[in-house]
Amino acid sequence: MKVLPFKIPKPESAALVYQVDLEHVFYDKLHQHEEIQLSYIVKGEGNLIVGDTINYYKSGDIIVIGSQLPHVFESDREHQKQSHMQTLFFTENSFGKDFFNLEELTELHAFFKRAKHGFKITSNQTEFVSLFNSIEKATKLERFIILLQLLKLFSRAEHKSLSSFIYEKNFSIIEGERMRNVFDYTMTNYEKDITLETVANVANMTKNAFCKYFKKYTNKTYGTFLNELRIEHACKHLMSNNKLNIADVAYKVGFNNISNFNRQFKKVKNVTPLTFKRD
Repeated sequence: MKVLPFKIPKPESAALVYQVDLEHVFYDKLHQHEEIQLSYIVKGEGNLIVGDTINYYKSGDIIVIGSQLPHVFESDREHQKQSHMQTLFFTENSFGKDFFNLEELTELHAFFKRAKHGFKITSNQTEFVSLFNSIEKATKLERFIILLQLLKLFSRAEHKSLSSFIYEKNFSIIEGERMRNVFDYTMTNYEKDITLETVANVANMTKNAFCKYFKKYTNKTYGTFLNELRIEHACKHLMSNNKLNIADVAYKVGFNNISNFNRQFKKVKNVTPLTFKRD
């Protein structure tokens, strides 16, 4: 199943779709789809933008992305040799409109509630990994049974929500492509000086119209989003490169003022860059 921006084509008769991504980087365009996504990151790392939040993903992560929740995987291109992800796609109506409302499946309701925001498993992942690894050689019936087993585990496991805001309306194709272009431009040029005028031109909008548009769809200002993206990249440099001092990292990710970098870092991470680096 090939993922296209804001649409996922699949056979009409396919209620449950299994997909393996084995590439240098994952599909890196902002997109959304009706299907709920259950993913196991076998290998890879980078930033995962879900809804209004920027998260970090790494090998071994078990991730759920809810129906129509905009998201993009920004794989670390500098150090990544290969990215590998196993995924199951399905909808709440894949097996009939009322299937998941059956009394016998009541305990799965917690999963669907959590999925609306997307979430990542924080408890023991051994059972999840074992089930994901058994999918490839399973029959269609066995995959259906594995799905139910996974949903049961997801409903009980400790987790961390991935997005704090959900916009109830789905992106139209035009709106989705516009937001995708903004995200693409920002992720490619975050280390440069990006003005509101520049990014508004990318969206083909006036500056005022763009500010309202971006806030409407992400529940935050563009400046806040840009700072959060820069901070996530700063965290990777602080964790992986001991040769860079705090000022070097600040300038490398687009901050031209060390005081502002320290202030924004603490605002996002609740600790100073120096404390983060030491820990």
